[in-house]
Amino acid sequence: MMFDFETGEVFLVDKPLTWTSFDIVKKIRNQYKQIKVGHAGTLDPLATGLLIICTGKKTKQIEHYQGLEKEYIGKILLGKTTPTLDLEMPFDTEKDIGHLTEDMILEVVNHFKGKQLQIPPIFSAIKIDGKRLYQKARKGKEIDVEIKAREIEISEIEITQISLPEISFRVVCSKGTYIRSLARDIGERLGVGGCLSALRRTKIGDFSVENAWEINQLIEKIKESKMLQK
Repeated sequence: MMFDFETGEVFLVDKPLTWTSFDIVKKIRNQYKQIKVGHAGTLDPLATGLLIICTGKKTKQIEHYQGLEKEYIGKILLGKTTPTLDLEMPFDTEKDIGHLTEDMILEVVNHFKGKQLQIPPIFSAIKIDGKRLYQKARKGKEIDVEIKAREIEISEIEITQISLPEISFRVVCSKGTYIRSLARDIGERLGVGGCLSALRRTKIGDFSVENAWEINQLIEKIKESKMLQK
């Protein structure tokens, strides 16, 4: 297999758990050296799944890929919350969920289908005054700016399993949707709080994680392609 380093390539990568999206970019950039490398849509360290990587002239297509609809599967832990809205930080609140029923959960989740306003997490890559919010939050700095709600659209949402305190879900949503915020909002609407306990991105537009490279396999193929072109 040979890659066109001059024109550029679009790689589908299955991001492993605990890696950042930039870790993947950096790994590939180390092979390409002077060629541009970028990704089309951040995945949190505790999320896995599909990441689109563009190199060379194909980096001009990043904005297009970012705008595509995305599909995720994951789990929400009800009754507990964290500052990051996932399991990256310790729990900061805990409430009893003994009164929750399947019907209550399904009714609330169905409410989140369609266009709506969503407030992004404090720990996010959104830039305010030139600084990303997570950079301020991780340094323990007080976030003294208003995080404005943004319009998003969830075209599909379904609960695939209820095994309290966790519920499993599948969601198809627009650009800019934060699944951690969705977990928070579902927990709040149920009156018990909630946080994201697992997340995997399965699709971006028509691209599927089923066709994605494992990062180490991709690096080996890039090395082989470079050797063939010498």
